[in-house]
Amino acid sequence: MTSYRRNIGPFVEREIAKSLEAQKKGHFDKAFSFLENAHVLGQPSTYWHIKVHYLMLVWGIKQKDFREVWGQVIRLIGAALLTAVKGVPEGNTGGSNVSPLKPMRIDPNLANIIQKAKNDKD
Repeated sequence: MTSYRRNIGPFVEREIAKSLEAQKKGHFDKAFSFLENAHVLGQPSTYWHIKVHYLMLVWGIKQKDFREVWGQVIRLIGAALLTAVKGVPEGNTGGSNVSPLKPMRIDPNLANIIQKAKNDKD
């Protein structure tokens, strides 16, 4: 396990937990925004990148959002093949509402977490 995967894990898991809680309350758009945060945080890790896209796929299925489902199938393949070789655009939020190739500005709070996780070598 890489130090980044280990260091970022609690932050990604926190966003996933928030997403699940929002879904339980019927706040589905908010739930997806937490998954987007988890995606931005976890994207440098193949494990977290794939896991978050899987959860986005599940969200799409539950919402019967077939555009999202199809988009997540494509993104799951891309995450599995390209994350380790740094072939993914930094900051991309991961939903099918944005190009899978588009780099995006990272929220400063998330950027700080990412930087700390990358620099903390244990």
